[in-house]
Amino acid sequence: MDEMATTYISKDELDELKEAFPKVEPENLNSNGFIRDYELHGLFKEANMSLPGYKVKSSDIAKTFRKAINRKEGICALGRTSELSSKGTQHSYSLWKMIPIAPVIPMNPNTDNLFKAVGDGIVLCKMINLSVPDTIEKRIINKKKLTPSIIQENLNLALNSASATGCHVVNIGSEDLWAGKPHLVWGLLWQIIKIGLFTDIELSRNEALAALLRDGETLEELMKLSPEEHLLRWVYFHLENSGCADIKDSKAYFHLLNQIAPKGQKEGESQIDINMSGFNETDDLKRAESMLQQPDKLGCRQFVTLADVVGGNPKLNLAFVANLFNKYLALNKPENKDIDWTLLEETCEERTFCNWMNSLSVNPPVNHLYADLQDALQLMRRYTLIVLEDLGEGQKANDGIIVNWVNRTLSEAGKSTSIQSFKDKMISFSLAVVDLINAIQPGCINYDLVKSSNLTEDDKHNNAKYAVSMARIIGARVYALPEDLVEVKPKMVMTVFACLMGRGMKRV
Repeated sequence: MDEMATTYISKDELDELKEAFPKVEPENLNSNGFIRDYELHGLFKEANMSLPGYKVKSSDIAKTFRKAINRKEGICALGRTSELSSKGTQHSYSLWKMIPIAPVIPMNPNTDNLFKAVGDGIVLCKMINLSVPDTIEKRIINKKKLTPSIIQENLNLALNSASATGCHVVNIGSEDLWAGKPHLVWGLLWQIIKIGLFTDIELSRNEALAALLRDGETLEELMKLSPEEHLLRWVYFHLENSGCADIKDSKAYFHLLNQIAPKGQKEGESQIDINMSGFNETDDLKRAESMLQQPDKLGCRQFVTLADVVGGNPKLNLAFVANLFNKYLALNKPENKDIDWTLLEETCEERTFCNWMNSLSVNPPVNHLYADLQDALQLMRRYTLIVLEDLGEGQKANDGIIVNWVNRTLSEAGKSTSIQSFKDKMISFSLAVVDLINAIQPGCINYDLVKSSNLTEDDKHNNAKYAVSMARIIGARVYALPEDLVEVKPKMVMTVFACLMGRGMKRV
């Protein structure tokens, strides 16, 4: 008898199954409270999940996008494209099959299911949280009674949260996602995926990248490289160490895989041998096929097919290399070089400024705040105030005007909260923010999710997460992080209230 396969279900999926359970053959629940095996398909369908077919390797929700990808094993990439691809946009379904939540969305690669699947915003919200954990407060993702207004809230939340992580969404509206416009949907999906894959491909998070410094090059110069440039430098580094300078098609991958594969030299590390016998195969497809058997040994087979390697699909090959980098860096932090490591220190505020600038599609993208961008905070502040001036028909906005507007709006809505300034310690509770959101869009706040007295540090953080996510739901493009509210960082707090003021004035 074959061993019974076990499928593990995440807490979110379990909650969805619990909600769907009474809807499937309700009369059965009056007897023994169980559901029969042949009814499972209907149960999973009701919960918007597909029945295995696939295995979910862990019962825990992925804490990082990279780790989630690496747990996905035994899934074959689909190298097909939709009919829409012939119109000039190539939609690589391989990536969709590789993202951790893909199995819960049934998709036929010959249809446009991919683009329709994001129409209610739920999938996008989950993807964003996998890419940048805790960006969205899970409790406020609407999964029930998906009316047009509820879907609009989900899409607002997804778009504004994507923007806060650095995605460029200026030319993407909720109506585009709802309609499933292929080039816009795929553009946003790729940005989210890339941000998740590139999280550790920067010096401030991965000091071993300093091993890529060239003779006469400074750390500041290396910091200026984009993640893509770091990846290319990393590939060349390993190719040069292998004695190969040719990066043509699958031959380069043979050498790269052979360089990064564990050699069994570290404690607890098992040696993994890369079979190089296919390297000299003259047929491109056969050589690529032989090469693709090697990353299987490393658990890094995701993203690319034979056609992607031979044809040189740029996005999928980039994702493939990023996945190799994340799992098998094979670099050591330099210990004997005269390097000022303090240059790599990055605050949450600095990362927020980078995300804000990148969301505006600045070119080239901002990866670090250099000397010429040290006034990024004033740039962000000035940008926000200009937006308010435009809404106020030229009236100049300043801290006092924003504070007065906040307090007047709260008072007119019958709220008891207020703020004295952007340094007011009571802001750490986030109650004034929550009340202001409810004043701007009455009835949108679920006060059962807000702790109002005897708050612990966890309570404060949960309130702040809820406040930031709800601000984005009603359409305020908030870039600040929950900890900015909890720690009452005045300059970041100002941007939160200014964004809400902008949203409130638009509604008027």
